[in-house]
Amino acid sequence: MTYTARDEWEQHFSDGRNFRQVGERERELLAEHTPAPDGGGRALDVGCGTGELAVYLASLGYTVDAIDFAESALARAREEHSGVEGVHWLHLDIERDDPAPLHEEGYELVVMRLMYPFVQDRGRVLHGLGERLRDGGALVVITPVTATTPEERRAIALDEDEIAVLAAGWKTVERLDADGLAVLVLRGPCHSDTRAVEKRPTTAHALTGALAVVTDDAGRVLLGRSRRGMLELPGGKTRGPEGFAAAAVRELAEETGLIADPADAYVLTMLVDDSHGIPRLTAVVRITAWTGTLTNEEPELFDRWEFFDLHALACVGDVFVPAALSIDSVWPGVIPDLPPVVSYPLAAGRPRVPGEPGEAVRLRQAMAQTVIDGGWAPSEPVRDALRTVPRHRFAPEVNLADAYDGGDRAVVTRRDETGTAISSVSAAWLQADMIESLRLQPGAVVFEAGSGGYNAELLAHAAGPGGRVVSVDIDPWVIGRTRAFLTEAGSGRVTAVEADAALGAPVHLVPRGGFDGSMITYNCWDIIPLWRDQLAEGGRLVLPLEMGGYTRAIEFERRGEVLHARHFTYCGFVRDQGQQARPAPVVPLLDAALALRFDDGPAVCTQSLEEALRGRRHEVATGVTMRAANSYFGSLQLFAATTVPGFCRLAAHQESAEAVTGIAKDRYAPAILGEASLAYLIHVQTKDSGRREDKEWEWFAYAFGEQGPELAERLVATVRAWDRHIRAEANHEHADPVLTVHPAGTPDDALPAGDVLDKVNCRLVFRWPGRDVVLPGPVERPVADVVAEGV
Repeated sequence: MTYTARDEWEQHFSDGRNFRQVGERERELLAEHTPAPDGGGRALDVGCGTGELAVYLASLGYTVDAIDFAESALARAREEHSGVEGVHWLHLDIERDDPAPLHEEGYELVVMRLMYPFVQDRGRVLHGLGERLRDGGALVVITPVTATTPEERRAIALDEDEIAVLAAGWKTVERLDADGLAVLVLRGPCHSDTRAVEKRPTTAHALTGALAVVTDDAGRVLLGRSRRGMLELPGGKTRGPEGFAAAAVRELAEETGLIADPADAYVLTMLVDDSHGIPRLTAVVRITAWTGTLTNEEPELFDRWEFFDLHALACVGDVFVPAALSIDSVWPGVIPDLPPVVSYPLAAGRPRVPGEPGEAVRLRQAMAQTVIDGGWAPSEPVRDALRTVPRHRFAPEVNLADAYDGGDRAVVTRRDETGTAISSVSAAWLQADMIESLRLQPGAVVFEAGSGGYNAELLAHAAGPGGRVVSVDIDPWVIGRTRAFLTEAGSGRVTAVEADAALGAPVHLVPRGGFDGSMITYNCWDIIPLWRDQLAEGGRLVLPLEMGGYTRAIEFERRGEVLHARHFTYCGFVRDQGQQARPAPVVPLLDAALALRFDDGPAVCTQSLEEALRGRRHEVATGVTMRAANSYFGSLQLFAATTVPGFCRLAAHQESAEAVTGIAKDRYAPAILGEASLAYLIHVQTKDSGRREDKEWEWFAYAFGEQGPELAERLVATVRAWDRHIRAEANHEHADPVLTVHPAGTPDDALPAGDVLDKVNCRLVFRWPGRDVVLPGPVERPVADVVAEGV
């Protein structure tokens, strides 16, 4: 049987025909090598046919999801095994359908019996099933092999090269024999790092060629596994006066049987590198439409052609260098660690390229609903943007579930040499909340500082067909990636600009009267005057602002030269990389086990503080407690950071610091300093319980040094004032301050009453509820006469 169409299989099972029965040796091997865990486990039978294997797996103690794309096979399975418990019969095409019916928490065992050779996109399917394995789980492929299969039936068997490809990247591979069938037991994770590799050296003086980048209706890219043992794009050399686009279209047909019109072929860029010292010029041709059936037209050169998920391209093994570089020019970042290349972009005005799997649509709607249910997207334009803009196409390096996570997950898209995230796609709820804060009207023009594409498209969608977005980023790689993704999946209403966003938008892109809204998508220590000046009167500026080391996304409304805060949201973003980036002064203590961080204001002298830290620790209970249900204390941090003179933070960098301070490793505590003295706040569990909601914590002030008790009392008074005037039972109902932002040169007598936090470019005035209560005065402390270590 060499069927390829679903209707052929439907007829096969309707006619009462079967597959080869599960042999006794197969049963023995499955029972021996993949027994069900104690208490049972979950198994997935892919291509279950009439269900004989699924029923056997159930007898081993598994709960089985048995799937097949032939409804006639499942109808027989349900009828023939109607009395069997523990088997769920599911109508599902593992290659093409949304896998929503599969168990969300994965499987201990996945079996593909006598069906792997019938799969077209073998690499993609195998990788996807491997991702569904639980820790310690196994994927079992049972297949005929060409060595023991008659020549006329070898299309349903695997040769040794194909078995080697199938087994590549798995942590362990066991090959067993069951009456001539190969039983491959694969355990993971299945991950073979992608390498860009060359072919053998050439004798030519120069190399030129055209490679076709082709995607299917789900957005997957076409690659061929060549006889050289690497993945390649369709393509080859030009012939005579033939253009690159025409060459790519011709090669696509000659190699894969797919037909494209040269009018749908766009030369995106020319890549210049070398092969074994020989200059090489590669034209990257994006083909946006095609027809035909995928076949292997050159079996002497290729084993097979398959469509691959973009997020899996980091673990597919060897890829021909020009193919890897060409893929990177369309989807920057999906293949890591590529060799250097010079790129000359050519195409302009090419159309969007559609394509997404049904799973993406389902997950996008679920993500949008999660955000809506959380109250983060009350307006219909923002809700519609979340439901419509394809987030996964702006984060192609991660799988769909991660791209559409409706919780706090941000997708990191770029890291620096230390591994620190410097660009990301933020959590969807936070993006929605910040866009809502802009209060965009139809036709609005918006400035975005910090690019990536997805957030800009949400803004453009929320602003409607007449709106537009100017997105600025300092990193050329990020802007190149943003432009590539906007071309593939954007609305055409976003302009991406490479520049330092601290300089504002380019003047020629600023609308007359200013932007209707501006959004900064990275942590800002300061507020740049140009962001205010380029904003229309009454327009909104939303940015993640650092205050004492704590970040809040704040909605500001412009009134002349003053910004008025309207809304606060707890958040965290990547750091500023531009000229306004400010490393916070840090002073290490106790051989760097501890550190004092001065996020606002100068570092202070810590002479004699180390001696104090080796002495007695003073402790004062605040009497202020909290439980798991109302444990949010971000408002306390911000209240202390903006009202306590000389505020800083004490960090524990080594586990040994916990014994001295009670601060867990890699945690920060609000702190103040005195003369060779220190006090800080931590919460200590004072009541344990088997029920999470009954556990309880209390705030304590800890202190060292002669002035420690006085410093501790100041912190205690701060906590109690917060408890009386700021705190609420519901975490989202804590009181926010009245905050205004004034130009840096504003004199004190021109500021409203309140606590002042000075930045370089502005002065922030906070008026917290209850601040008419007199708190203990500040403790004098000397300013440092040494240069603190920067971070």
